[in-house]
Parts: sequence; C-alpha cells; structure tokens
Amino acid sequence: MLFIFDWDGTLIDSKAKITHSMQNAARDMGWEPLEDAVIHNIIGLGLPEAIASLYPQVSQLDRQTLRDHYAANFILLDEEKASDLFPNVQETLDALRAQGHGLAIATGKSRKGLNRILGGLGMADYFDATRCADETASKPHPLMLQELLAYFGMPAHDAVMIGDTEYDMEMAQRLEMPRIAVSYGAHHVSRLQGYAPERCIDQIDELLMWVRER
Repeated sequence: MLFIFDWDGTLIDSKAKITHSMQNAARDMGWEPLEDAVIHNIIGLGLPEAIASLYPQVSQLDRQTLRDHYAANFILLDEEKASDLFPNVQETLDALRAQGHGLAIATGKSRKGLNRILGGLGMADYFDATRCADETASKPHPLMLQELLAYFGMPAHDAVMIGDTEYDMEMAQRLEMPRIAVSYGAHHVSRLQGYAPERCIDQIDELLMWVRER
C-alpha cells in the first residue's frame, strides 16, 4: 500500500513556526499581524494561495513581497530551532517501510523548502516520492495525488492520504482515496470528520493498528 503523508502538522510540529513567520512577515510590511487562528486556517495551502486567502485586498506585488518576508522569517526561526517530528513518527515510518509499504509526501511547501528541511533531518532520500505545491496544483486540488499515483502505477484505493487539514481530506475524497485524519494539527478534528475519513487518530503510530485491522 502507498502511504501519502502531508508534512506540516502531520509529520512535523511546525504550526507555531508557520504562524509566527507569517505574523513577522506582516510586521515587516508594516501591517497589523493576523490572529493565530486565522493563519492556522490556511496551513496546508501553497504559499501563494495562502497569502491570497489571507490578504485578498492587497496587490500582487505586495503579496510577493510578503512571500519573500515569510520565507526569510521561516528560515531564521528554523535556524534558531529546527522543528521536531511529532512523537513516534520515525518509528512508524520505519515500521511501514519494513512491512513493504510505499512512503510519499504531498505538501503545500515549496520544493526548495521541503528539500532543505528533509536534508536537515537526514531524510533527503527517505521517501519514495514527494510532491510540492510549487510543482503542481495547490491543495485541495487532487493533482498532486494523481501525479503520485501515476508515478507508482497504483489506483487510488491502494493508497491512503494522512493529513491534518480539510485540504488534505478534500483532495483525497475527490479521488475516492482512503484518508486518515490526525487530530493534533492545524484544523480541529470536527472539521476533518466532514470528509468521512477512515479514522481520526491522536498519534501517528495508530496507523500501524489501522494497517493490522485492514
């Protein structure tokens, strides 16, 4: 089976860093920073789509400038303290790999950003395939999942999407792909349940029980 993971908020604990980076970028622009909850709502989207959602009234030039400030602030915070994988992530991924399952990432991050973080974690070659928002359509469009399925030559029912946002759940639902929601990420689990996930889990190693039961 192919396990497709979201990155931020699912495998790595980066919600606070994303939030603070966006708020600091707004300050750099001379703007009042948005509340945490507002920013949490766009985690998972590609960065251009996220900024357009947060600041629909500003010019394209201002959005690009904000994007540059966000990236600089995120890198600065990451250099001060790298984000940690959530508990049991490494062990769970290792167990899935040992069982012969494929591992992939479908993320709203840019390719440059994902590669930098995976390299810092020593996981540059860990996943069988990865797709980033600046290479394809942003979530919730299912294109990145379609591209991963094509790469592996697999139908949607032989894969499962694991994520923490409505965008993860929606793109999998649009392909009739099984999906598992995590309760500890950016979106409250009540929002994810509307997309009929196979299961809502409170920690990532519960995936192994799901595999055994399946």
